[in-house]
Amino acid sequence: MKGHSAPVKSIAFNADGTLLVSAGDDKLVKVWDAEKRKFIQSFSGHQNWVRSAQFSLDSRMVASGSDDRTVKLWDVVHASLIHTFIDHAGMVSDVKYHPDGSCLATCSSDKKIKIFDCRSQRLL
Repeated sequence: MKGHSAPVKSIAFNADGTLLVSAGDDKLVKVWDAEKRKFIQSFSGHQNWVRSAQFSLDSRMVASGSDDRTVKLWDVVHASLIHTFIDHAGMVSDVKYHPDGSCLATCSSDKKIKIFDCRSQRLL
């Protein structure tokens, strides 16, 4: 599947394997139909390379982490930005949802792991 204009840094399936999310050096997060191998939508807003992206358990959200030191939550259904976390002092290298979807863990070159509440959108 082609769609990024620069190297792809991260890919992840949703829980049932029907969707795929990718993140790349083109500063974009892209959602794909994994079964049909077709592009669905793109999220832009990061100011630097995107290192990691992952679906929430219900596939309604995607979280992304970037070299711009931010973590963004995207609404897949409405194709929009939900929230931007600016709590890391370094490049965000990975994002992972808790299995129950209640929170999001992130790690960064600032040598810290942070956990955010997905409902309140606050740092725990």
